[in-house]
Amino acid sequence: MENSSSRRVVITGLGVVCPLGNDPDRLVQALRDGESGIGPLTQVPQGVLSIDYGAEASDFTGDISDYGPMDKSLQRTIRKGSKVMCREIEMGVAVAQLALHNAGLDEGSRDRDRTGVIYGCDYIMSLPEEFATGIQKCLEDGEFKFEKWGQHGKPEINPLWLLKYLPNMPASHIAIYNDLRGPNNSITVREASAGAAIAEAYSTITRGHADVLVVGSTGSRIHPLRTLHASLQEQLATNQSDPSTMSRPFDESRNGSVVGEGAAAMIFETLEHAQARGATILGEVIGYGSSAVGPQTLLTQDADGEDTTHLRTAIANVLRAALGDRDPASVGHIHAHGLGTPSCDRQEAEAIEEVFGDVAKQPPVTTAKGHFGNLGAGGGMVEAIASLKSLGGSLFPIRNLANLASDCPIAACTSTSTSAGDSFISVNVTPQGQASAIMITSFQ
Repeated sequence: MENSSSRRVVITGLGVVCPLGNDPDRLVQALRDGESGIGPLTQVPQGVLSIDYGAEASDFTGDISDYGPMDKSLQRTIRKGSKVMCREIEMGVAVAQLALHNAGLDEGSRDRDRTGVIYGCDYIMSLPEEFATGIQKCLEDGEFKFEKWGQHGKPEINPLWLLKYLPNMPASHIAIYNDLRGPNNSITVREASAGAAIAEAYSTITRGHADVLVVGSTGSRIHPLRTLHASLQEQLATNQSDPSTMSRPFDESRNGSVVGEGAAAMIFETLEHAQARGATILGEVIGYGSSAVGPQTLLTQDADGEDTTHLRTAIANVLRAALGDRDPASVGHIHAHGLGTPSCDRQEAEAIEEVFGDVAKQPPVTTAKGHFGNLGAGGGMVEAIASLKSLGGSLFPIRNLANLASDCPIAACTSTSTSAGDSFISVNVTPQGQASAIMITSFQ
């Protein structure tokens, strides 16, 4: 095992599926141009829930062409496997194949025993129609009879049903399709999954357990039941005549998040491995942090009983950890979680101020959620790729930020003339207080 201090972790390939397209360059250009991916929902019935709009990855159809260039045998294998893949898993597999192609990491340039997969995901909900026929068989006069389920209902369920929805299946499919026999892990911590997967991948490579890893995350909050859960349990933005204005991170008028879906993947390699095969190096991972601060551990609450400090504490913890002993002034920009809810944005802004100082001392702060809302477990990876592709050029401004809220003391990016710098920290946090952050820099 090599000494961890001598193993640098670089990024050599990217793949993305999101509401702004299925190409990293297209994603960044759309962000700089101020495009929105929010529109009428098609996967959830209109007029049923409290919201009718979200950010669907409409360019992803599930067709084999969405997976990028592959040989015919692999195409046939994935087509066959799609029968046991729900949409979230399909997106996760697709971005991995796109990243492998983008990196030029074919079978001849990788050791299958030293190449693995680390993937972030969330709990995945079954579609109601999976159980419809079985439930109908158990109805008597409109009432469901539980005692009939075992004999009459259960046999109507597809025997492979569970494989379509297990959160470890993206990593499993990717490894099987590409014969990757190295470390394989699945991280399931909601919105913090992407950063946690990057952190685990970085640690896995630096401790010498792998030379190459496919690192990604996939998620969706657009689903008949998942969207229902979000509408009941979270603060969602109210419908607007112009749905593109619904997600307003850090704005004085913000009133909730927007549901979305997406996935993204990167190829991580040791510097030596990447250089030996002549790979193009896109960036380098240099720091990470993870922290969980639950509201039940703290006493400070607002008038509505909502904890006012646990998210701030968790975010501050991971910002410090990702920064390490580096000068805060060395950070080119911060890609904030920027959920768009009053409480989360306020706490995140307070955490940024706590770690980096007042607005005058902070690096520029941006977020992509004004363009496409909350993509769940997939969001952090899409956002990291957006920031990575911006390094050395202009930073995309926060969409729909017309009036920076008085309770959000951040150096908000509002202009395309702002430099993205040569490094960034990206942070994400769950409502429960699980936060993750990563620091990536241009390769030098």
